[in-house]
Amino acid sequence: MAEFAGVPDGHGRRVAVLVSRFNEAITQRLEQGAVDALLRAGVAEADLDVIRVPGAWELATAARTALATDRYDALVAVGAVIRGETPHFDYVADAAARGLADAAAEFDTPIGFGVLTCDTMAQAEARAGGSHGNKGADAALAALEMADLHARLDAAQDPGDEDDAGEELPRDARRQRSNPPPNAANAAPRR
Repeated sequence: MAEFAGVPDGHGRRVAVLVSRFNEAITQRLEQGAVDALLRAGVAEADLDVIRVPGAWELATAARTALATDRYDALVAVGAVIRGETPHFDYVADAAARGLADAAAEFDTPIGFGVLTCDTMAQAEARAGGSHGNKGADAALAALEMADLHARLDAAQDPGDEDDAGEELPRDARRQRSNPPPNAANAAPRR
């Protein structure tokens, strides 16, 4: 039985930190936590970019644009959505989480989720370098760990992960081979 786990190693990895400006007093601290964690984990300063967006709503589109460049091994998204008196919080928090998850899946690239969704400013402060740590730093380390895990899984390809000419298949093609889409030939019979 093979067992795989990644480690938060940033050496040789290119990473972008996406930062929401809304609730800037909190997001600046999350950004600093993420950047410090990435540098301590070995990401070279020249391989680290910071991308600023107006609010958490815009994080997903910025992530998709950044990932479409094929420039990054991982992204870290930080923001702070704090509940108010209207349902706006629910829409923004859900869209940010869903949009970032969808972007990570579509581009097969890890995105560390450092978007706080808090009921109060005090809760956000506690999670941006206060008594609950810095969730920007936590998201950065998670993104590096997942980037390393992706690399380890790619390196441990099964025999048969080659095309007819003996060339290695891209990751997406290997997944399609092991998980073919349902069709008439392999679908369960109707009753």
